[in-house]
Amino acid sequence: MDAATQTPLYILGISAWYHDSAAVLLRDGHIAGAAQEERFSRKKHDPSFPAGAVRFLLDEDGLSLTDLDSVVFYEKPFLKFERLLETYHAFAPRGPASFIASMSVWIKEKLFMRAMLEKELRALCGPGAEKIPLPPFFFPEHHLSHAASAFFPSPFEEAAVVTLDGVGEWTTTSLAHGRGNTISTLRELHFPHSLGLLYSAFTAYCGFKVNSGEYKLMGLAPYGLRQGGRVAAYEEKIRRNLVDIRHDGSFFLNMDFFAYAVGFRMYDEKRWQGLFGVPPRAPEADVVEQEYMDMALAVQNVTEDIVLRIARTAGQLTGSRRLCLAGGVALNCVANGKLWESGLFDDIWVQPASGDAGGALGAALARLYIGLGRPRALKAANAGDGDPSPQNPAGRAGQGSDGFLPAGGDAMQGAYLGPEFSREAILRSCRRLKAPFVLYGNEDELCNAAADLIAGGAVLGWFQGRMEYGPRALGNRSILADPRNPDMQKRLNLKIKYRESFRPFAPSVPEEAGAEFFDLKSISPYMLVVAPVRESLRKPLPDDYEAMSLTERLYFVRSTLPAVTHVDYSARVQTVSRATNPRYRKLLDAFNMRHGCPVLVNTSFNVRGEPLVCTPEDAYLCFMRTEMDYLVLGDCILDKNEQPPLREDTNWRSLYTPD
Repeated sequence: MDAATQTPLYILGISAWYHDSAAVLLRDGHIAGAAQEERFSRKKHDPSFPAGAVRFLLDEDGLSLTDLDSVVFYEKPFLKFERLLETYHAFAPRGPASFIASMSVWIKEKLFMRAMLEKELRALCGPGAEKIPLPPFFFPEHHLSHAASAFFPSPFEEAAVVTLDGVGEWTTTSLAHGRGNTISTLRELHFPHSLGLLYSAFTAYCGFKVNSGEYKLMGLAPYGLRQGGRVAAYEEKIRRNLVDIRHDGSFFLNMDFFAYAVGFRMYDEKRWQGLFGVPPRAPEADVVEQEYMDMALAVQNVTEDIVLRIARTAGQLTGSRRLCLAGGVALNCVANGKLWESGLFDDIWVQPASGDAGGALGAALARLYIGLGRPRALKAANAGDGDPSPQNPAGRAGQGSDGFLPAGGDAMQGAYLGPEFSREAILRSCRRLKAPFVLYGNEDELCNAAADLIAGGAVLGWFQGRMEYGPRALGNRSILADPRNPDMQKRLNLKIKYRESFRPFAPSVPEEAGAEFFDLKSISPYMLVVAPVRESLRKPLPDDYEAMSLTERLYFVRSTLPAVTHVDYSARVQTVSRATNPRYRKLLDAFNMRHGCPVLVNTSFNVRGEPLVCTPEDAYLCFMRTEMDYLVLGDCILDKNEQPPLREDTNWRSLYTPD
């Protein structure tokens, strides 16, 4: 806040025009709000200008554009244009069709990014907007935005910072050192050598959509069979023919096998098919053959190796025992788990919106700390469930000195940064929808009732508080179920989410109880770490397990929490704190006290091809078009059996394009 005028300092961060556009508002360094445009437009991975998100942020604080100190875009358009021109020149005469298509967009629009931003922002203001003076615009580099999103919200005064993604302007990987309000870039790897694009090429070859299906490839990898040697053979072919990996983690792709630099495809189909001996899998085919499972495991192994080498180098260059991660590759939860297991760092913090949506936050924070030189205040007081002490000043939760992050010690507020709806607004929505409901006046009674429904086998839509920022549902826009039910994984995939049967589900658990069920090295508030299920909870595999079909392996009950135990005995864990989400934590506690289990299945409140629900109306439509049993909207519980049928012309699915 300006000491002379006491006027709050507002900075608007924006990412747009690639995928997962988003907007973030800082108020005196505090994250006032953050949201992705897809939640408002209802178009998954919406790349357009985040008009709905910006409008929400300004309205929430009662602001106009003239109240903003600055608007910060998450990358440098001219530098990106330079990369495109130099790349096409380097690969000429390849790629003329791609060159013409790309240049037509850039020459007509993207070269004039400042004018595009001004036009879109003025469009939010209505008549007379052309006379409104706009704040200054700033354009940090793409990977600086990622690095700023990783380090500045973290609980660390200093840390190594690693960013890995597809590509920004030139950079695909960066190693940096964060101290206080500064970030010093130490090393970079440049396009076309990209770990994110390597992984995306395999995503495409295995039949999934680039920029949205990478997590499917990660989920498919555990079905790879190590016996028989095919995984090892694929991995050897990747290392020998596709990527040259150096000791320090730097790597070089053999561009003879890739087409993304100057074409519309990720890979050279003829070369890949000759190398691996199988054709590309048909997009979204119903059956996944074992070859593609083995291929997914092979490239996952290579990815983890590169991530570990890069992280080791970052630690050596900085001398730090703390690591911050961002960029799309940082959403690879399995690799994150391997980083924890490696012991390379005492503490690791991953930005929950690590992809391009998080670039909006990083851009705004880069302006605040690097551009304006504002001091960075870390949260010194405990915000979690642990007890502060001289040896444990942040109040770390968990067992002793295992390197646990401060509970609630970061600046992300649990990633609950989007719109929320008051009790009155939810009641108005229910009445407008003519939806019968039971209203609870007591939070304990609501959570007890919900816990009993879940224990009885019901699937609940759970809509509470502020919407999550980033790709994970963390207990405010979630679908919940009992993890002990051996049929629940199949039911959720086929009857609720309408997605591939092999996809795993995540558990939520109170943060201090996490280590009772999972081999966790830290708390995991953002569901960004995969950890093994405790040995004591596992059931042994039969001798003929690897000879079983995918379906037989998929539905074999392998633990006492079968709905959240993946085929390799792993789970993508969310640990829940009373500080950041007291109501969801109360539900977990109620489920434990009444039914003897503190763990719930938590999956995002959407179906395949749909963004996470944002409004009560979004939640109700999703609830009614699936086989969910109950919907908990704030303090209301809605029973599916009591709801009137939707009108036949309520065609909500036409709004979405399945990925």
